[in-house]
Amino acid sequence: MEQFSVTGMSCAACAARVEKAVNKVDGVTSCAVSLLTNSMGVQGNADPQKIIQAVKAAGYGATYGKTGNGGANGCKTGNERGAAKSATQDQDPLADKESPALVRRLAISLIFLIPLMYFSMGRQMLGLPLPKFFEGNCVAIGLVQLLFAAAVMVVNKKFFTSGFSALFRAAPNMDSLVALGSGASFAYSAAVLFVMTKAVSEGDAGKAHELLHDLYFEGAAMILALITVGKTLEARSKGKTTNALKSLMKLAPKTATVIREGIEVVISASQILVGEIFVVRPGQSFPVDGTVVEGNGAVDESALTGESVPVDKKAGDKVFGGTLNQAGFLKCQASRVGQDTTISQIIKMVGEAAATKAPAQKIADKVSGVFVPAVIAIAALTVAAWLLAGQDFGFALARGISVLVISCPCALGLATPVAIMVANGVGAKNGILFKTAAALEQTGKTKIAALDKTGTTTQGCPRVTDIFCAQGVGQQQLLEAALSLESKSEHPLAKAVLQKASELSLTARPVTDFKALAGSGVQATDQDGSQLLGGSVAFVQAQLETVPKDALAAADAFAEQGKTPLAFARANKLLGIIAVADVIKEDSAAAIKDLRALGVETVMLTGDNQKAAAFVARQAGVDKVIAGVLPDQKAAAVGQLKKRGAVAMVGDGINDAVALTAADIGIAIGAGADVAIDAADVVLAKNSLRDVVTAIRLSRACLRNIRQNLFWAFFYNVLGIPLAAGAWIWLLGWKLNPMFGAAAMSLSSVCVVTNALRLNFFRVNDSGSKNADSRTDGKEKNMKKTIKVEGMMCGHCEARVVKALQAVEGVASATASHDTGLAVVELSADVSDDTLKAAVEAQDYKVLGVE
Repeated sequence: MEQFSVTGMSCAACAARVEKAVNKVDGVTSCAVSLLTNSMGVQGNADPQKIIQAVKAAGYGATYGKTGNGGANGCKTGNERGAAKSATQDQDPLADKESPALVRRLAISLIFLIPLMYFSMGRQMLGLPLPKFFEGNCVAIGLVQLLFAAAVMVVNKKFFTSGFSALFRAAPNMDSLVALGSGASFAYSAAVLFVMTKAVSEGDAGKAHELLHDLYFEGAAMILALITVGKTLEARSKGKTTNALKSLMKLAPKTATVIREGIEVVISASQILVGEIFVVRPGQSFPVDGTVVEGNGAVDESALTGESVPVDKKAGDKVFGGTLNQAGFLKCQASRVGQDTTISQIIKMVGEAAATKAPAQKIADKVSGVFVPAVIAIAALTVAAWLLAGQDFGFALARGISVLVISCPCALGLATPVAIMVANGVGAKNGILFKTAAALEQTGKTKIAALDKTGTTTQGCPRVTDIFCAQGVGQQQLLEAALSLESKSEHPLAKAVLQKASELSLTARPVTDFKALAGSGVQATDQDGSQLLGGSVAFVQAQLETVPKDALAAADAFAEQGKTPLAFARANKLLGIIAVADVIKEDSAAAIKDLRALGVETVMLTGDNQKAAAFVARQAGVDKVIAGVLPDQKAAAVGQLKKRGAVAMVGDGINDAVALTAADIGIAIGAGADVAIDAADVVLAKNSLRDVVTAIRLSRACLRNIRQNLFWAFFYNVLGIPLAAGAWIWLLGWKLNPMFGAAAMSLSSVCVVTNALRLNFFRVNDSGSKNADSRTDGKEKNMKKTIKVEGMMCGHCEARVVKALQAVEGVASATASHDTGLAVVELSADVSDDTLKAAVEAQDYKVLGVE
């Protein structure tokens, strides 16, 4: 998508006019104009200069600001792109340049408006004295009003130049309504003033004084001043909607300390080269993305992820531009610079989302396109109708002017984009990135969440979950033998054993004659000459004379739970079995519970076997499992799910990319593969399923806000236009002064923007499950219970207890330890203590208590 800045737009009708003009350019496939940010996103292969010419031909200005790496800049180096990006940021495209100009206009307008109001209303309504020269001199009073009103109109000439220019192009906008209303008031009053001079020349002073009441100079000026007040408030409010994006743009430091020829040199952050070494001290921000090569530190990454807890960094860890080093001296190697950094990509993503249109805006856009011409026609019909009804021209004109100045197309045009911008900013601050406005709207409509297993629901790397020791063998002896073998292996399951040994600070013994047997296991010779074996139970069993039955039973129990049992032996004797599994993330079960509370069905899609998938599904609490599916089959499964409602696919790997694209909404875990992130509509920087819940809640809050804004915008105009036209005069005697109509028009847009700003108070940590719990007894349920078990003697006992507990309905997961004599269950529903006790005692163990 190519980005353009558009100038001269004043309302939704202007945006519609620009879109219509650009869509006619050859090569343009789609165009979306944002009145909020005065930006335009264009897709297609059209010449940018032709697009700019089309915008200018429509009566507006445009400048081309390329985003991303494509186009003519695609061949630039990362450093050249970084310099270009830095230059763009230095110009601060989001700076509020409109408010200061409006404030100046308003201040000057008031200087002339105050004496105008004194001469027009001070004497008549409040009895305030006038200079002696004006006593009885009604023509002089009228001339003074004309001069002050003309001065206010000159100060606010933009309404007239823009409004009449658009009117002459047959594309009237909001400025046209204001210009017509104010201009008609001034022209009519000037005509009355000439009639007054004729009355005075004929000696009819009474008639001249009577005509003084028909002057509307104060109305002509007050309309402009009130609209300017509204525009000022609107501009300030609109500025707040981009605060999140502004804060992101300010994160990256302007300078960086790099090491060149062994010396620390301070340079502009835009001059850092890929591969260069830079240093960051405590309290400093990282200028670009990179990898730590030396030092240890604690980094605040809340700007990117929303997570307030600092992340420990050591050599080999990644760091990101814009994050803050809180402790430790770090030396890093630059990997991404300029617009390629993570923070720049986020800024680009949020900015592009603001330039897209949400489906909810289509109705408002259609109305906005015909709104202003319709209002002008209604105003003309209003004047004609009152004249035909026998009213004088002044009365009829006042009704027509009221119609012009109370009508507000801006409220319609801002109803959706301001809410989208605020919600996008809230999401970005919390590590949730919506690529488009449509994605933000669609996410809240999710009915089914299809979840990948490995790396999304689970941690993505195997962990040791259970240890079974053969009779007479200690846990340390088993783990030391396993460590000595697996330290030579590169198998993913070996890493789980190494991590467990590292946690216990064990040291590997040297081995010789190491062999890795593909699909079976590993073998080596220990330093004392005994043979070590490790691998699948079938492989080890085939090498031994006998294997204890309790060991085989434990292995079967582990396999039933979806775990991978690894057997280890020394000198033709089994040492024990270590069970390895990809465990679920700490917050996955809670997140899935929250999704249920939001009314979202959860389905796990995985290429793993049914047993492993079912075990993880029980732990996580998902509603349905579809196992053994290949990448293309995942997409087909998503297609079947879409028949039952809107589907959000959540994944992290390359094999998820097709399914992410096939779903109504693709949500990529931020730590996943680049191809998955590219294919997704929403990116979660924190790598947590909790953020799927937050994304859906935020989307739904945004949708509610949009509906409120659209209701107000339509309701205001539907109610206000008939009132201004005088439809209620005969029935209720209601008559609207044009000045009050102008005030109402100003406040309508402010109300819409202010309502959207309420999204800034969205509470990210409110979960659906809490809301669900509040519908019961208002107390948080106890979702974990600890059972004291007597009689567990080994890993086989642990496996039996765990299997019995997991068979109980309402138990999401269970663990047991014969060392502590405790079993711990995580519950997805209420389960009585007696039920848990009965399940354990059915396996011939004694329960001493449940807490």
